[in-house]
Amino acid sequence: MTNDDEVMLMVHGRVKWFDPTKGFGFIVSDDTEADILLHANVLRNYGQGSVADGAGITVRVQKTDRGVQAVEVVRINPPEGAVFPLPDEAGQMLGEDILALPTEPARVKWFDKGKGFGFANVFGRPEDVFIHAEVLRVSAFADLGAGEAVALRIIEGKRGRMAVQVVSWEAATRGEG
Repeated sequence: MTNDDEVMLMVHGRVKWFDPTKGFGFIVSDDTEADILLHANVLRNYGQGSVADGAGITVRVQKTDRGVQAVEVVRINPPEGAVFPLPDEAGQMLGEDILALPTEPARVKWFDKGKGFGFANVFGRPEDVFIHAEVLRVSAFADLGAGEAVALRIIEGKRGRMAVQVVSWEAATRGEG
């Protein structure tokens, strides 16, 4: 779509891959013939610095001379078949049980993808909240950056508070979390 008066297409697809270091990735969709470019700035405007491979994604796209590009992320869903990896102390929580937990505003203290975990601090609380890489992945994130604002669904574990879901701060404030 090259004219400003044309309506942008809304497309549903899956993240083929996204590399935060390179600053871009691609989406595949049955709605388009070619892969859709997803630039890091477009993802950041949604409130995330990364997105997991295989995550469901709804975007507004435009056609350019260089192909189809996402211009706005509307929604991101965890990868299909994602099962939230809950610790033993969470018992038999179902997806709806997790979604019933309140989201708590937090800031990432640090996250090390290589180690597979990190910590965040909930606003107004002194203790750290543990975030496991698998919880991050099934929440549709590929990585977290120090200082990144997120919303967490948290349970009390044997060794302290731990996240069972991570939601982008912007999505949580829009009521999508």
